[in-house]
Amino acid sequence: MTLRWEPFLAQVQDLGAYPSPREAERAARTVLALLGALLVGSERAELAARLPETCALVLLNPLHAAEPLTPERFVRATSAWIDGATDQTAAWDVSAVLSVVADAAGDDLMRRVLLQLPPGYDLLFGRPEPPRPEPPRP
Repeated sequence: MTLRWEPFLAQVQDLGAYPSPREAERAARTVLALLGALLVGSERAELAARLPETCALVLLNPLHAAEPLTPERFVRATSAWIDGATDQTAAWDVSAVLSVVADAAGDDLMRRVLLQLPPGYDLLFGRPEPPRPEPPRP
């Protein structure tokens, strides 16, 4: 089931402790535009289908990334797109938006989305993965 815009925005506003829906919307649009640049194929389309139409349009018409962004560079890019943001406030914005996105996506889709992203994005989505065991040495 697709989440509607108002509940999506209310969740972002609540998690991000934004004083107004306008600030939550600014964060959501920026983070989703940057995320859309990193995702491809059926995962991006499936994620868009689970988000409100406004979010889906932003995700499917992303800003263009010349290369995959590490989580740290993703936060810095978010900071650069939001007037007055710092890396610290941008990290807060990213976490608030991506946590709501992860809830809307569900576990199976989130696993597939995270496979497309550089390591460390699980923390930005609020879904820390357990460390992978190292293969045995011969």
